[in-house]
Amino acid sequence: MASILEVNSVSKRFGGVVALEDVTLSVPERGVVGLIGPNGSGKTTLFNVVTGFHVPDKGEVWFRNQGGMERIDGLNPNEVYAKGIVRTFQVPRLFRSLTVLENLLVTPYNQLGEKPLAALRRGWEREERELAMRAIELLKRFDLLLYANTKVSELSAAHIKLVETIRGLMTPARLYLLDEPAAGVEAGAAHRLFSLVQELRERDGLTFFIVEHRIEILTKYVDYLYVLHNGRLLAEGKPEEVISDPRVAEAYIGG
Repeated sequence: MASILEVNSVSKRFGGVVALEDVTLSVPERGVVGLIGPNGSGKTTLFNVVTGFHVPDKGEVWFRNQGGMERIDGLNPNEVYAKGIVRTFQVPRLFRSLTVLENLLVTPYNQLGEKPLAALRRGWEREERELAMRAIELLKRFDLLLYANTKVSELSAAHIKLVETIRGLMTPARLYLLDEPAAGVEAGAAHRLFSLVQELRERDGLTFFIVEHRIEILTKYVDYLYVLHNGRLLAEGKPEEVISDPRVAEAYIGG
């Protein structure tokens, strides 16, 4: 399967701190790929480089569009988003004064109702209905429909984390970067989330690149696994191969 994302020899430093050092990896189209590593290993920094929040000091990031591979390192986050890459955040960034449903509905990019001329032609109404139906479907999957009209500020931390991930799935994209989607979420909901990821891959041809600390859950659902340690790529391969690698166990014990 051709790669949809390629990270080539990427390095990133913050002052004297090495966050990433010569990291090379790829994510195949329609793949579900995991990224693990101890705290401070560079996982979120890598996501930030891919999505335009950080510019790498060295190396390149390439993303496949309809015309082939295109270099995207150095683009602004909104430009990366427009290319078809959506990411969620380790610390949720929701509109706390809005309801759960409102947070989901405002997320999709370039809605017709946001354009003055299109809004006058009322063509936005069908799109609004379709978005509402998608939001309700996703909330039902996670037993959150009861909270649709609840303000985010009134939710538990676990529910906020789920809504952050669901909000990312509201946006049409080809590649989703999920940053610790199962953090603080009870096991049943976490498994439903990863089952949905596999379903979206099979049904819609989507691709997922997932950072997760709950390795015992992640490894049941990913095709391939990368391990970062101290900013460097430590291991990669099938989940069962990576987990049995003594270097990985040593990194976690020492990390």
